[in-house]
Amino acid sequence: MSQVVNIALVGPGAFGIKHLDALKNVKDARVVALVGQNLENTKEVAAQYNIPQSYTSLDEALASPEVDAVILCTPTQIHASQAMACLKAGKHVQVEIPMADSWADAQALLEIQKASGKVAMVGHTRRFNPSHQWVHNKITAGELNIQQMDVQTYFFRRKNINALGQPRSWTDHLLWHHAAHTVDLFAYQAGSPVVKANVIQGPIHPELKIAMDMSIQLKAANGAICTLSLSFNNEGPLGTYFRYIGDTGTYIARYDDLYNGKEEKIDVSQVDVSMNGIELQDREFVAAIREGREPNASVAKVFDCYRILGELDKQLAE
Repeated sequence: MSQVVNIALVGPGAFGIKHLDALKNVKDARVVALVGQNLENTKEVAAQYNIPQSYTSLDEALASPEVDAVILCTPTQIHASQAMACLKAGKHVQVEIPMADSWADAQALLEIQKASGKVAMVGHTRRFNPSHQWVHNKITAGELNIQQMDVQTYFFRRKNINALGQPRSWTDHLLWHHAAHTVDLFAYQAGSPVVKANVIQGPIHPELKIAMDMSIQLKAANGAICTLSLSFNNEGPLGTYFRYIGDTGTYIARYDDLYNGKEEKIDVSQVDVSMNGIELQDREFVAAIREGREPNASVAKVFDCYRILGELDKQLAE
């Protein structure tokens, strides 16, 4: 492979654009192909980012010998099948969260990754946000142990629209997408696997056919607990807010900003080379490919999260 990792990005929607903006700052990466459903729109975005090739099919990009790796920013329901297709084609892959929307597909993806020997990474961005990195560094230094995490994931999404307010063809999911961030982060920060998980959900939306409200409880093997509240009905501040309650302090993470329990802001600007979690995630993907190593948030490292999601999904079905 050349010094530069040539990437095909699939899905130039709201999150795909975030990756394109981030990749401009990664000197060892070059986006050589863009894949979207509408060729005219895809070419328009490609022109804005000086991307030479535009396709309407993932298979076209996978057939290109120039492409080393793929970043998938596509609907949740096809994440697993597309990630497996990339690995089978001999390409490294980063798939946006979640890597699958079933436990069976998560298991199949891990097996194919092992057989391929390629880098396969999942967009668990919270592992990379400087605020959460700061807390993790304190934990690994032996200065903090998590006793409890209290997490709120709130959006106002009663219509099928993306983060840019544009209509989209697929439906988001509180469990398999938004809860995945917290289930993984809790085990990662607690340094202990989840051994107990409970879930309840509110009414199913008549048009979107999904629950708009959900509550999840988690317990780790070391005794740490987590309470997660999720809603698509919230008209207040949007996003996910994490309260870490530890044995030596309390910390509140609001994306890349961090505060102590007294709401005093903590400077996390020196934690990493950027304050952009997506950029740090993409930097890790490219570095892992170039260095021939397993990345943080690899399919294998986040795999247990999907076991828990599978158990919670089974609870809801029952």
